Amino acid sequence: MHVSPRLLIASAVLAALSAVLTACTGHPDIPAAPVRSSGAPPSGSPSPTATGAGTPAVSSPAPTPASTPASTPTSSAAPAKTPAAAAVPAPATRLSLTAAAAGGGLNLVRGGPAQEFTVTVRGGNSQAYRHLLVAFQMEPLTGEPGDLPGPAAPFVLERRDPATGAWRAVDLRLATDAQPAHLYEGGAALARDAVRTERYRLRATVTGPSGSSPLMIYAIDTDAAEGTPPGFGRPGYFSLPHTTRRPL
Repeated sequence: MHVSPRLLIASAVLAALSAVLTACTGHPDIPAAPVRSSGAPPSGSPSPTATGAGTPAVSSPAPTPASTPASTPTSSAAPAKTPAAAAVPAPATRLSLTAAAAGGGLNLVRGGPAQEFTVTVRGGNSQAYRHLLVAFQMEPLTGEPGDLPGPAAPFVLERRDPATGAWRAVDLRLATDAQPAHLYEGGAALARDAVRTERYRLRATVTGPSGSSPLMIYAIDTDAAEGTPPGFGRPGYFSLPHTTRRPL
């Protein structure tokens, strides 16, 4: 029988291939496992993602969502208002009266010039006055040896009129007792906290006693009723030192 040369060659190739497979696996009927590339990972392991030539891949942590600040609870009620501090009332002040003269007092000479002084009344905030009178009183001088008998009024007291500048006579009571406020008359209005300053002058006549006796100055509320306590009928008082001597 004639056999084709090509068939003989194919049979020989198949026989040789079968022998090779048998030598690799030891079993002629189990094909050999395919040869893996040296860069492939073992079976069952995921292939890492390449990040660059020769650089192992590093997994970045998942971004953390920005923390949201806790919202401040709100109240529907309006905030409480701090009460305003109550105004502190001014302390109560009463009327006061002061007098001032050059040298601190009146130093007169019989028949000599008059000496000026001022009287200031401060009304205070407790009361307003409809008729407030500035009144003057002096105790009679006892006199000294050699004094000449004097007139009934050994002194002349005057007030300067602020409107005209003229000097006008003012009563000077010579006595040792205090006259009640309801027996006085006249006076001008004085509002609360008002201040009034007036100019006066006192002169000793040529004849009369010499000696020392303070000039007593009163603020008299001439609207005071009879029986009003002296502290209210005479709300102001000041004592101005005074001396009268004979001419040398």
